[in-house]
Amino acid sequence: MSHTMTALSAGLPLVSGWSAHSLWMRRRIDAARRDPLTGLWTRDPFEERARKSLSRKCQRAVLVLDLNRFKEINDILGHAAGDAVIRETGQRLGRWAEEHAGVAGRLGGDEFAAIIPGYGIDKLSADLFMLTGRLDQPVPFEGHPIEVHASIGAAYYRKGTADLSTLLRRADEQMYKAKQHGGGWRITHRLTVPEMATVNGRRDGRRGTREVA
Repeated sequence: MSHTMTALSAGLPLVSGWSAHSLWMRRRIDAARRDPLTGLWTRDPFEERARKSLSRKCQRAVLVLDLNRFKEINDILGHAAGDAVIRETGQRLGRWAEEHAGVAGRLGGDEFAAIIPGYGIDKLSADLFMLTGRLDQPVPFEGHPIEVHASIGAAYYRKGTADLSTLLRRADEQMYKAKQHGGGWRITHRLTVPEMATVNGRRDGRRGTREVA
């Protein structure tokens, strides 16, 4: 018995060492799959997690957003200011997504995406109103505020089989429509038919519209 205990005791440092090494490797791999500027998932790992979320066949909302006049910030204030805006936008979106049991990612440039559980159009409208308010807060840079405005498109998915590519495309279409109207957010739940002329529902807060299908 004593020999067995001695052997087990001798093996503990080795097991502990392997565990620490595995944890270190997982963290290295995890870090490599995150955007270094914002800490969000990059495109591929975001899409992996989004597809896993959709596989649960529950209501979901997929969001695509980007920043209005971002090129002007880079051109006039410089790339350091642009990086500050991207960093703060990503962190704000990431915190919002976590609060809503969702996942966020940076698709590239000033384009971001997120997926959250859906609890109805009215709840999603209220959530997007809150998100727009956060993202539109000025970003401090070298003692001065940079004015920031985002355009958000959301594709709302109720039940059945959903294809992430379709949801992202529909959300992207709504994002561009919001951008054409100066920013804010738009929602669609038309996922499988070509989109006809938009029928707008009630205004919900500033610049936000709800599409009724």
